Amino acid sequence: MTEPVFTTIFEPFRIHSVEPLTMTTREQRRAALAAAGHNLFRVDAKDVLIDLLTDSGTGAMSKDQWAALQHGDESYAGSPSYYLFRDAVRALFPFEHVIPTHQGRAAERILFSVLGGPGKVIPNNTHFDTTRANIEYTGATAVDLVVAEGRDPASEYPFKGDVDVAALDRLLSERGPDVPVVMVTITNNSGGGQPVSLANLHAVREVCDAHGKPLFLDACRFAENAWFIKTREAGQGDRAVVDIVREIAGLADGMTMSAKKDPMGNIGGWLALADDDLARRCRDLLILTEGFPTYGGLAGRDLEALAQGLHEVVDHDYLRYRIRSTEYVGNALHEAGIPVVRPIGGHAVYIDARAMLPHIDPLAYPGQSLAVALYEVGGIRTCEIGTVMFGRQPDGTEQAAALDLFRLAIPRRTYTQSHMDYVVEVCRHVADHAGELAGLRIVEEPPTLRHFTATFEPLGTSSP
Repeated sequence: MTEPVFTTIFEPFRIHSVEPLTMTTREQRRAALAAAGHNLFRVDAKDVLIDLLTDSGTGAMSKDQWAALQHGDESYAGSPSYYLFRDAVRALFPFEHVIPTHQGRAAERILFSVLGGPGKVIPNNTHFDTTRANIEYTGATAVDLVVAEGRDPASEYPFKGDVDVAALDRLLSERGPDVPVVMVTITNNSGGGQPVSLANLHAVREVCDAHGKPLFLDACRFAENAWFIKTREAGQGDRAVVDIVREIAGLADGMTMSAKKDPMGNIGGWLALADDDLARRCRDLLILTEGFPTYGGLAGRDLEALAQGLHEVVDHDYLRYRIRSTEYVGNALHEAGIPVVRPIGGHAVYIDARAMLPHIDPLAYPGQSLAVALYEVGGIRTCEIGTVMFGRQPDGTEQAAALDLFRLAIPRRTYTQSHMDYVVEVCRHVADHAGELAGLRIVEEPPTLRHFTATFEPLGTSSP
């Protein structure tokens, strides 16, 4: 008998414990929005039904990770939990120096405090929010050099996170002395969770070598990126994800990591480097701001859980489920006529808010308008990736971002397919009433990373 092929996507795990969700009415959610200044970051988690604000630190740990917590050694210096963590990192990313931090932005702050400064230029495919903010805080300039396809939400190009290698070469030719490091973000969060190809990483490495520049990875979704290489890039289909990850790491001189993403942690991060002198300077800052080099702001139990998570995230069954379940949501929205970034990325589905709400000017924040509507209608918390997040310039002026996206970030191993079916249903309802949505204006904002704490008020009435 021919072996059957089944298409149902099911979770490659069983539910061991459950957490109740709070059911709220629309009136309660309207009141919560008003109290939060129409900023979903300011809404209390207890008032959220399905939380797709971020996939950072919001996933469910496995039974083996929970067991690993019990092995945590909380010695201030030289904890065996650190060495277990270090070796797990090196098994995938063979850098000599592994410096733990309490989360990814701390690794960024340390690295760019050493390498940045006024007049410096740091290129990337696309910098995400904290990366850009930490670069600009030092007085340096963050430059995005993603390929043209990465700026087209409808393009089906399979590696829309690729760096524009020709543009990078020009930048290094013109501003070489001002460029201390070249960064590549995998996957490219700001551009729709899109992957970077192995061929592109090799090409970037060649340009860096030609100009004598180190290459660093912002690698927080490295396993998802490797899975896309395996399934989309010619000649890679028979390779193990672990081997692809090691080849990616071998092209770089260092990395920053938010371990709250692919390493399956609820907290944590690290900075890994090959250069001895740079590592020494970064450790000096770590001790000043984070803690001793063998804990770096983390408890020993956190280090143990992350070591186990690094083993689990490269499992093919998990990655197949992870990518297919995200694709399931994206395809359902696409089939409903909702303009999503194509092809579907790894950790999230991105809606093109500017295309969905053409009547709202980018400076009236269409992505934020969608986020507010989805919460009001269905209790779903999401995140704008557009002009609110990236529109404010270092000189204090504002301009429309290249894209106004609306992100449905899916936590790892947290929600079932029925939860996602509900999300699709609510999105369809909001899309049916998109013309009724109004824009917003910012009432109050901080000087940096304004999307976290800014308050808004609607420019009109909405009734999606």
